[in-house]
Amino acid sequence: MTSSSHRAGHVAVIGRPNVGKSTLVNALVGAKVSIVSPRPQTTRHRLLGIATFPEGQLLLVDTPGIHREQKRAMNRMMNRAARGALEGVDAALLVVRAGQWDDEDTLAFDALRGAGLPVVLVVNQVDRITDKTVLLPYLAKVSEGRDFASVHPISALKGKGLDALVKTVLSLLPEQEALYGEDEITDKSQRFLAGEMVREQLMRQLGEELPYATTVEIERFVVDGELLRIGAVIWVERDGQKAIVIGKAGARLREIGAKSRVQMERLFGSKVFLETWVRVREGWSDNEAALRQLGYE
Repeated sequence: MTSSSHRAGHVAVIGRPNVGKSTLVNALVGAKVSIVSPRPQTTRHRLLGIATFPEGQLLLVDTPGIHREQKRAMNRMMNRAARGALEGVDAALLVVRAGQWDDEDTLAFDALRGAGLPVVLVVNQVDRITDKTVLLPYLAKVSEGRDFASVHPISALKGKGLDALVKTVLSLLPEQEALYGEDEITDKSQRFLAGEMVREQLMRQLGEELPYATTVEIERFVVDGELLRIGAVIWVERDGQKAIVIGKAGARLREIGAKSRVQMERLFGSKVFLETWVRVREGWSDNEAALRQLGYE
């Protein structure tokens, strides 16, 4: 396909926490490259999801949710990662939850407005609105006074409205050949993705008890023929948190490991031997040096 008929470029996916940005990136890529949980701020790192279509390629920059609270170093780093994603991109998607617009949506929009990019408003989770007659007035209200390139109601989880969204976003990108191969789905390594799979299970199983006190470091990643041998360290901040992660007679840690391994095998297409350990590192989430050492940007 010649460059005159093919478009490709970088697209920042921006929004407040827990509006479905990662679900949208995964749906467009067609594979799980970004972890998802019901907890806000599940995404902590900037990640590139590569979505390839016959007519073009979207390089989707998934970001942590922009949020006002900046009490800890981790919150500040996540906000910097989200805002930094606007550098060098061709367009942006502002993802909001259908029927809602709050101060943090405004915060995300203001960050985009200052970047001078074409912005597509993506209204996610429209399937949750039972009375569809309220949707048009809502769309009119949130669009008023805001210069969106286009507005798209979608359901990322159910795959509704995505074809039209892709067509619109590709039209905003430069005419050029694909920047990545057809079989590439992310710029992150398998090692990074393995750590995220373990962290997803921590968020899903311990979100109520330890929403942000845990992180994961992959200490060992060895390819042994058709087997991947992976060693993951789960870091917590206090001894009491370590006991919660391990659970009674180690039951919870075994379940976290088992579910993580299944996800890894599905994504990597290989058998996985996974070992997990829980260690304490006091105050890691409010220590910029510790965060950098643990892979935070």
